[in-house]
Amino acid sequence: MVLHHRLVPRDRSTPIDHTAPDKLILAHGFTQNTECWGRFGTLLSESADLVLVDAPGHGLSDHDEADLPTTAGLLTDVGGRGVYVGYSMGGRVALHAALSTPDLVRGLVLIGATAGLDSAEDRAARQDADHALADRILADGLEQFIERWLANPLFSGLDDAAAAKDQRLTNRADGLAASLRNCGTGTQEPLWDRLHELTMPVLIVAGDEDQKFTAIGQRMAEAMTNSAVDMLILPGTHAVHLEEPDLTAASILSIVQQW
Repeated sequence: MVLHHRLVPRDRSTPIDHTAPDKLILAHGFTQNTECWGRFGTLLSESADLVLVDAPGHGLSDHDEADLPTTAGLLTDVGGRGVYVGYSMGGRVALHAALSTPDLVRGLVLIGATAGLDSAEDRAARQDADHALADRILADGLEQFIERWLANPLFSGLDDAAAAKDQRLTNRADGLAASLRNCGTGTQEPLWDRLHELTMPVLIVAGDEDQKFTAIGQRMAEAMTNSAVDMLILPGTHAVHLEEPDLTAASILSIVQQW
């Protein structure tokens, strides 16, 4: 079963069901939406119930002004208890969720994700860059921006179909601009010194051609001293789950199903 959701707050008068079977809650990356998981999502759905969520400013979701902690709260309100799978921006959101509501995040899968930028100077520079990029989205329009975004070497292993280009074009330019301003990497307070707080099992996934996020993933794994951590380095670049969906889905399921 696959459930598609906008981000809406949970009725907190309803207690959390801790006996319910695990499901996979999928949090997508920047410029994507629930329609962008492709064959990877289809393969996961054959072995587990999925909850697919549009992030603020993406797809059918609103909440454009939500920052990362707020987005994490909205995500768990919709997802409930289960294993959270986050890619890139979605991985940063899922990491916040795991730290803020560990009773809901029974396991964590991070694909091409980071715990943030260490220095205030780097964060400020990234924020400036993201604000400039947000302005450019609004000036140039969605189609031109998506063309440039997918030309990034991080996505060199994807054709238009695998990148879900048409699905990305259903987003709103103003929504993506707001997402950059409110949930960009520069806005994230670094979480490196909190990774030891995690106690749920964690799987970190990166592409072997994505040296930056492979190194970040290894650093995160070393800092998660109280979690059972696995790390998968699979063939591909940043969006390894879209480049190699069969291998990535099978590898993730083989580990998650043992948790």
